[in-house]
Formats: sequence, C-alpha cells, structure tokens
Amino acid sequence: MSLSDPIGDMIARIKNAQIRNHKIVELPSSKFKIRISEILKSEGYIIDYKIIDNDKKSNLSINLKYHSGNPVISTIERISKPGRRIFSSAESLPKINNGLGIAIISTPKGVMTDLDARKQKVGGEIICKVF
Repeated sequence: MSLSDPIGDMIARIKNAQIRNHKIVELPSSKFKIRISEILKSEGYIIDYKIIDNDKKSNLSINLKYHSGNPVISTIERISKPGRRIFSSAESLPKINNGLGIAIISTPKGVMTDLDARKQKVGGEIICKVF
C-alpha cells in the first residue's frame, strides 16, 4: 500500500494511539520519520523510539509519554501537506503556543525545531506543530 502523505499518516497514528492510551505505536520507518522522532524525544514529547528490522521492511516503534494518565502531546498537527506546501523564512517562523510548543521545520541543513532554525537563521518547510 502506498501512502500519499507518510508524515500525515505518522501524525494520525500517534494521535489515534494516544486517544486509546496505547504505550507503543508502530509504523513504517523512513529517515525523515526517524529524524522527527529524534526531535520529539529530545524535546521530551516521547519516551523513546526503536527501529525494528524485519525481512523486507523496517518499522519504527515509538514509546509514547504520559503524565498522570494524560498524553504529553496535547496537540500534534500537520501544517504543510502534499497539496499545499507551507514555507517560511527564518524571521517569520511561527511561535507555537507562545513558545511553549515547537514547530518541526525541514530546512536545507536538515530537520530541526523552529528554535534551532531561528538560531541558525535558516528557513524551510513547516512540517508540523506540537504542543
């Protein structure tokens, strides 16, 4: 099965797993999804992630984080979609929830948070926002 929006699928799986209070969510792996998972882990939104190698495909297993029964990620939302790409310069990157959340940006220097992109003065495609 081919997906037209694999990042949108990743976000939907994380949302659905948190609604059902699942501890782990598994999805097909890619370098881009692994980098997004690294950012979510470094920012404290997930516990950990693992790459599980099967015979033909590799899967990404994400350990979701909960605080007193509620998911740490209250909102994860796709911004730039395949039908409508949203780009931003370093100066006009959005502040998510007055700086309490993060935006994940795909830049020429790699995938990073909006804070890192502002520090490096580089813009790019706004992938999603998390808070």
